[in-house]
Amino acid sequence: MFFVKQLTPLNSATSISRRRQLLQIGWSGLLACSMEQMAEARQLPRGVSQPRAKSLIIVFCTGAISHHDTLDMKPEAAAEVRGEFSPIATSVAGTQICQHLPGLATLAHKYALVRTLSHKDNNHLMSTHHVLTGHLQPGGFFDKVASRDDWPCYSAGCEFLRPRSDGIPNGVNLPTYLMSAPLTWPGQHAGFLGPKYDPWQIVGDPSRADFRVESLSLIHGLDQTRLDSRRQLLQDLQAGSGSSDEALAAARMVEDQRLAFSMLSAGRLTQAFELQRESDAVRDRYGRHAFGQSLLLARRLVEAGVPIVQANMGPVQNWDSHSAIFQTLRDRLLTPLDRGVSALLHDLDERGLLQDTMVIMLGEFGRTPKINGDGGRDHWGPCFTGLFAGAGVQGGKVIGRSDEIGAYPDSTAYSPDDLGATVYSALGIEPHSVVRDRLNRPVHLNQGNVIEPLYFGGDAV
Repeated sequence: MFFVKQLTPLNSATSISRRRQLLQIGWSGLLACSMEQMAEARQLPRGVSQPRAKSLIIVFCTGAISHHDTLDMKPEAAAEVRGEFSPIATSVAGTQICQHLPGLATLAHKYALVRTLSHKDNNHLMSTHHVLTGHLQPGGFFDKVASRDDWPCYSAGCEFLRPRSDGIPNGVNLPTYLMSAPLTWPGQHAGFLGPKYDPWQIVGDPSRADFRVESLSLIHGLDQTRLDSRRQLLQDLQAGSGSSDEALAAARMVEDQRLAFSMLSAGRLTQAFELQRESDAVRDRYGRHAFGQSLLLARRLVEAGVPIVQANMGPVQNWDSHSAIFQTLRDRLLTPLDRGVSALLHDLDERGLLQDTMVIMLGEFGRTPKINGDGGRDHWGPCFTGLFAGAGVQGGKVIGRSDEIGAYPDSTAYSPDDLGATVYSALGIEPHSVVRDRLNRPVHLNQGNVIEPLYFGGDAV
């Protein structure tokens, strides 16, 4: 299923009058903001460097993947820390990762590992917000659900500062929406910037034979010629609105109408969702499962021009292994993740897209160093690992070092704020750009620092 805003027609004099009143109120509030403030909120500060990346793919392991059992193993630690898996050599001398990630092991020269990501929270919702927005959740408390007071996700910040008019969204989330009644995970939408800047949410398993996005198809009986005719009629009606009130009433709908027409006209976006256009060999390389086909769809969306795609690896809390963690990772999670992400990196590289596409794989935190009594690991924010590739990232590097049991950083720690700064900077957006919250207060989009060792020397093990 695909969610789009519903357009409400102006079909009565009463409704027009009421909407004029509302628009006048809103217009007065808008004029209360000075032109200088408006420019400050929209303009990128001088001195912003050229973007390193045209696109970003976030491979999000919702629930939190265990760094001890994947990318930062501790084979010399005690049994209750090191776990059941063994490390294997990679394509980079001296770097080892889990035996159940053989595909990623062969590609270690293509990505960098940051082993000292760190924050102070162990709650899924608050941590997810922090990682996916680069900012602490305003007024955060245990299991605080999503609200319009939240900070904007990365694609929303991108959409606000660099709006598009070609029918291609700045962000797409797939293949699931992170919620578990009654909890809705924050960090998935535009927060205080408003629903206008929300990323598109796709809900549906791309590996299913019947997968398609209905809302990107023209309704029965409406072909492209009739669509163009209706668009021209709308433009004529808008041009004929003489009074300022009528113009304002029409302007209220222009943006949504434009987006709706653009969506239906953007053939390259529609085709991106048609996975059957890919050869069987390519689809098989990614794996015929939700993980693999979601990542293939992410690559296709990047090719179609979508700047930011978030692919959630499994339903909400899929990686939240408080019990039987080794069986769960071995039998259900690591193999499809390894196959899908390896195929994504191979595919992007072969198509010449990796140099312009940043790929980040991580969860909202790590897992506890010590295995609990149920054979699982619990929540652990103080130290976890992220994988970074493409768009100028120097492959083959291990950045940062955790302590002997993977509990705390033993070198420079990097917060989700720094992750956010790295994302925005890579896309050519000044992280400290000024936006305005729901109370119209100027705030900086992000207050972190770019993880410079991803691109340059220093602080690498």
